[in-house]
Amino acid sequence: MRSSDTTSKFISLILRHKPEAIGITLDGHGWADVDALIRGINAAGDYRLDRDQLEEIVRTDAKQRYSFNEDHTRIRANQGHSIPVDVELEQKIPPAVLYHGTGEKYVASIDRQGLLAKSRLYVHLSADVETARKVGSRHGRPVIYTVDCRRMTEDGHIFYQSANQVWLTAAVPVQYLKKQP
Repeated sequence: MRSSDTTSKFISLILRHKPEAIGITLDGHGWADVDALIRGINAAGDYRLDRDQLEEIVRTDAKQRYSFNEDHTRIRANQGHSIPVDVELEQKIPPAVLYHGTGEKYVASIDRQGLLAKSRLYVHLSADVETARKVGSRHGRPVIYTVDCRRMTEDGHIFYQSANQVWLTAAVPVQYLKKQP
């Protein structure tokens, strides 16, 4: 049996990128039927999951990746999708500055093109340097960019905040970025 952390990562893969891998579909807002998700994960063979375990994974996930609907019959990932879904994000005015953590290997591209969503629907930004550093560390030696959100907002860029407090925007052009020393 796999650990709950490994199972959580598999759930993330399913709900953000590949629901078809276990024979389920997401609705237009990214929701999946909980019973279908559990059946599909168990049928995949490598994981064992029941409703109590799923509730525990959602409740204790450090990144708060998932949300249940009110009666816990449906579940979705809060953000990070590579498939087109509308997770009903509320447009918000961001703080004056946000941060983006990345790996050193991506710096030349970012310095040339800015931050692009690439395979995701949005660029992910953090409210604090420490979170950005943790994110960047997943990609090697971390590099932190400061994002001038005040100017971006003044220039008409739109921001959203996900249910787990990650800030999202379509892209961050180079002129709004400053690499931290």
